[in-house]
Amino acid sequence: MIAVLIEIAFAAFMALSLGMRGWAGSTSRSGSTPGDTGPPPMDWVPVLWLGGFTLGVSLVAVFFLRSGHPLAGAFQLLIGAALLAATVAAGLDEHERAHPAPLPACPTQAGVPCTPRDPDSRPPNGQGSTGHQCRSGGDSDECADSGR
Repeated sequence: MIAVLIEIAFAAFMALSLGMRGWAGSTSRSGSTPGDTGPPPMDWVPVLWLGGFTLGVSLVAVFFLRSGHPLAGAFQLLIGAALLAATVAAGLDEHERAHPAPLPACPTQAGVPCTPRDPDSRPPNGQGSTGHQCRSGGDSDECADSGR
């Protein structure tokens, strides 16, 4: 029971420090040029902290199992499995943040990625969602290139 209370206290400290790190903006790019607009690099700190905590809990579980306390060891193994899932999820989240999906190529500009459209910007009256003239001057459902 004491090991679980120590782990809870350490987990609370780790969550607080990682949360404050993200809140304070410590995850911004250090050393990047001002004109760099690419995705931020992968932040390994949360993954390594969670991985280290998972390793520590797993070592405590092995200690309990080897010292003849199977119930405490099994409970620690369950906590370790949950922490391992959280570590993998944090790693995947950081990887997705650092490697976003590329924008599709524009059909009008070969090989150039399309820029996302501003949802508030509307084409001039009588033009469809792509900005091309509609056949009957109606809404975008009647446009030749609306995909319908």
